[in-house]
Amino acid sequence: MPRHYDLCARLQNGFRARLRQIAVPDTKMNHAIATVLYKEGFIAGVSRGNHIEPDIAYVPTTPDNIATRRLWLELKYNNDEPVLKKMTAVSKPSKKVVMQVQELQNLAAGNRAQFIKGLQPGEIAILTTNYGVLELREALEKGAGGEILCRVS
Repeated sequence: MPRHYDLCARLQNGFRARLRQIAVPDTKMNHAIATVLYKEGFIAGVSRGNHIEPDIAYVPTTPDNIATRRLWLELKYNNDEPVLKKMTAVSKPSKKVVMQVQELQNLAAGNRAQFIKGLQPGEIAILTTNYGVLELREALEKGAGGEILCRVS
């Protein structure tokens, strides 16, 4: 089962290699994180496909083809420089980082919360909450705390 830190590594490696598209395993968590990255403007597109190429027409996921299904992320560049500079996993299997709303407010304000440095301008944090996978500001608007998955700049 691929985890969020695998997605972080694949995205960073794709940008460093200057790839146009990368394929990642098609899981609910990867799709939710990719959707947040797309909404925030760090990637240019998200589509489903097989392990060879993105689908041209809709192909449903069935038990027969589930092993070959992938999410294809279209990477975004500005003046030949990657838009996503750094994506690091915060929560890891050895140390889950869960924060309440007050701690998330400190993080969003640029102050240290627990052992994590505050967010800088242009940086986002992605977390999983009771409302699903959200960006930090969305979670604060809904008044939800949760596990911080990764931070992106």
